[in-house]
Amino acid sequence: MFFTPVMRRATYAPQLRGVDQQLERWLGEALQAPVKTTAKAAAAALSQDEKSYTLSFDVPGVSKEQLSIGIEANVVRIESLKDAPRRYQLAYELPQDIDATSSEARLELGVLTLKLGKLVAASRVTPLTIV
Repeated sequence: MFFTPVMRRATYAPQLRGVDQQLERWLGEALQAPVKTTAKAAAAALSQDEKSYTLSFDVPGVSKEQLSIGIEANVVRIESLKDAPRRYQLAYELPQDIDATSSEARLELGVLTLKLGKLVAASRVTPLTIV
């Protein structure tokens, strides 16, 4: 005859230890963070009107020569260069494509302000005559 020990589920369920809970919380926060920066998280503000978006970022400790800004369709990427004393890597996706020709950037007292023009889609409607 063989006997098998039986453990009730309530007594067998492992309890998370403090370290496990901290690791789980840290991973959850890391996966939910929309923007990552190597330095402290840059404070950002967004406003818009009919013709443009205005984004403002706090990027203290870097000069305009140490920043790189790229626009691709509706995504803006801001990155500090290797020689900068602080590292920033930011990417923002806007709901509408950006017109790079009418956009401008300004850095004053550690605040980067981007005025991004909205791209107006050209109408591709071709009139058709009725015969």
